[in-house]
Amino acid sequence: MKLEETEEKLPQIKFHGGAFGALLPFFVFVTGVITIALSGAPDERGFWPVLILALGLGLILCKDRTAFSEAVISGMSQKIVMIMITAWILASIIGILMTLTGFVEALIWLSDQINLSGKGFVIATFIICCIVSLSTGSSFATILICSPLLYPTGGILGAHLPVLAGAIIGGATFGDFIAPISDTTIASALSQNAEIGATIKSRLKYVFPAALFALVCYSIVAFRNGTEMEISETGTLGSPKGLPMLLVPSFIIYLFLKGKHLLHGLLFGLLFGTILGFVLGLLPLNQIISLDLENFAAKSFIIDGINRAVGLSFFTILLMGLVATLKASGLMNRLVGFAAARAQTQKHAEGWIATVMSIAVLLTTHSIVAILMVTDFTKKTGTHLGVSKIRRANLLSLIACIFPFVLPYFIPVILMANMTNTGKEFDIAQVSLLEVGLYNFMSWGLLIMAIITLLFGLGRPKNRKEEHG
Repeated sequence: MKLEETEEKLPQIKFHGGAFGALLPFFVFVTGVITIALSGAPDERGFWPVLILALGLGLILCKDRTAFSEAVISGMSQKIVMIMITAWILASIIGILMTLTGFVEALIWLSDQINLSGKGFVIATFIICCIVSLSTGSSFATILICSPLLYPTGGILGAHLPVLAGAIIGGATFGDFIAPISDTTIASALSQNAEIGATIKSRLKYVFPAALFALVCYSIVAFRNGTEMEISETGTLGSPKGLPMLLVPSFIIYLFLKGKHLLHGLLFGLLFGTILGFVLGLLPLNQIISLDLENFAAKSFIIDGINRAVGLSFFTILLMGLVATLKASGLMNRLVGFAAARAQTQKHAEGWIATVMSIAVLLTTHSIVAILMVTDFTKKTGTHLGVSKIRRANLLSLIACIFPFVLPYFIPVILMANMTNTGKEFDIAQVSLLEVGLYNFMSWGLLIMAIITLLFGLGRPKNRKEEHG
């Protein structure tokens, strides 16, 4: 699936204070996000007021307020923004479907069949979360689905709590990087006009070594800490009923590997999963659709899925408007020229792509917005020196799956730390933001793979079979 040019030509904007005036709204945004995040923001909705404040400050600082307003609207209305929101909505609905049909309980049941102790349960938790994130394509959904089930269970079993939380977010990171319905996969591939199926295949060389590194680290830390107790002693056995639902992500992956359109794969996967769950008796009709006549409302797992995606969707829309003002200021074009003048080889170009993507992630606190922010830069810099579409997409995803999953002011880390509250009723302590990121060995593994990729050219095509953008 290819993405045509998504961006209208933005009006040129000049700010009072020059580059400082253009960047000041971002500094206000990042400062506000860090402050709210470290105070325990529950979700993306807590960042909406900060974004509105940043946009208002930009409007005050710009010299042409009409041009500023047009740039904001143009940034919000890009085609790829709508593609991402559609992906989030459908993936969120699929995530709730997998929860309702007992998919995670089935994976816990499998763990019980091999009589895991608390130490072994940490390893099982990482594997379970890898499967769930691969199935749902969402790190947020994986954390929300798995934490209430796996964190209290592991805590009761005597697992080391920080590494247990790290295993959950680590498994969520796995799917965020490799799942065909992951927003990171979709944004990175489509932004560079790369085929999703081919991009997924190319990522195996990165994700498996990183996952093996994480598995070894979780094993070492888990077996050096914690106590021995088996799942059967806790009464938390799960149920095998949801195992057939594994067919749903398998079907979606198959469709994407066959090169089907994003909407085609997600919508067909949702329809297949709904029918399968209903036929197997795992999804009652009243969860598919029911009417609350007293309150004039309809209820459905589909509605719940859409509601879950609202916070992230509006956060992205507002942030893309802010990013557009930075592009309209001309700073990104200057950066492209600066990099082009200094990049003389493919290795130089890849280094610049990784560096600028890292800055964008840290500046926007949002991996997908960061990818969209550097789309043009990545295309121009990479194309100039022959960096293939798929390799550019992989570099973007590698960076996108490191910082947001280890730093304490990014939403995945905040969400994971907050979800460790689910152990309170069992007298299980909460894990701090810093501990969550520290024990996410999957992201640390991807960081190692990124360094190897940039320094030694891992995955760089030896021939020109891959099309260049």
